[in-house]
Formats: sequence, structure tokens, C-alpha cells
Amino acid sequence: MIFEQVGHWFTAPGAWSDAGGIWQRLAEHLGYSLVVLLIAAAIALPLGAWVGHTGKGENLVVASTGALRALPTLGLLTLFALWLGLGFTAPALALIILAIAPLLAGTYAGISAVDPITIDAARAQGMTAWQVLTRVELPIALPLIFGGIRNAALQVIATVTVVAYINLGGLGRYLIDGLAVRDYARMVAAVILVAALALVVDALLALIQRLLTYPGLR
Repeated sequence: MIFEQVGHWFTAPGAWSDAGGIWQRLAEHLGYSLVVLLIAAAIALPLGAWVGHTGKGENLVVASTGALRALPTLGLLTLFALWLGLGFTAPALALIILAIAPLLAGTYAGISAVDPITIDAARAQGMTAWQVLTRVELPIALPLIFGGIRNAALQVIATVTVVAYINLGGLGRYLIDGLAVRDYARMVAAVILVAALALVVDALLALIQRLLTYPGLR
């Protein structure tokens, strides 16, 4: 039975602690994902907030997010690897492009959905445009913004396995190496680990979202 073999793989001596073990691969996977998400957020969140606040470039944002979602990540990875060579830069660029779409869409949608009456009331109290954005629009839009962050995190964690395709680490290493030697137990274990990691990260982000969101907006 394949699941019995997977159980043996998880409990084998050194499976967790040795070089190339599960803890090391998990740390690599999280490290890659965090770098990608931070860079993508630094680009997409301010841009989405600006477009949602000003209303400028709305059509471009809608069109670009749809186009970015349609791009094949493995194809981009191969293209960037041929262009930039092996290393983390090529997959990072491909994954950043993947992550920008949900981050941009969530931020833009959240800001633009704020009731204009609320914005007018804030301006009537003498708030500047920056104060309206940071004290009114962003707090109200936080649930939708976090929805984009959670969506992006899940996509990146699931897709960062492709970095093993160009001989980098992470949990995808088990998939590539297992496929090379037809070790299906190792491949199934990799899928389980990636899914478990995605669920844990999503649960943590959901908790942070709940703590940061005003009770009336939950």
C-alpha cells in the first residue's frame, strides 16, 4: 500500500533532521515563499491602494490581473532561467508575477468598495487624502486585502515547488528526486507536506486577519 510506504518514509531514521531532511526542506520552502510574497506585496499593495483610492487605471488593473493569472508559471520559469541562468532570481521573478495578481486585485477591490458616503464624511471632518486612505479606506478594506494576501500565499506555497525543477531546494525537491527514481512514496509525502504547509499558513493568516479587523467588519 502506497500510504503505508509514505508512513515508513516519514518515520525513517533521519527523515526529519538529516541534511536534506524535512525540516531543512520546509525552511527552504518557507524562505522562498516569504521572499516572493514580500517583494510582490511591496509592488502590488501600494499600487492597488493608489488605484482604488484615486480611481485612475481601473481598467488597466482589471485587464492586467486577468492576464497575469493566465500566464503559465513553469513556462515563465523556463524562460527566465534561459535568460538569467540558474539560481533563485529566475523562479523568483516568475513567482512574483504569479503573486502580484491576487494581491493587486484584493487591494484594489477592497479600497474601491468603500462607501463613498463614508469617504465624504471623513473629508468633511477635515481629513487629508492620506488620512482618508490610511484611517478610513484601508481599515474598512482590510478583509478583502487579506483575502488577496491569503490567496497569493496559497498560490506561491503550492507553486514554489517548481524551483526544484532548476535544481533548487524546497519541498519540490522530493517530487523531482522521487520522480527520477520512481519513488512514489516520496512524491506523495511531498504533496502531503505542501498541502499541510499551505493549510497551516492560511490558518495563521486567517487568525491575523481576525485580530486586525474591526469587530463590526468581521
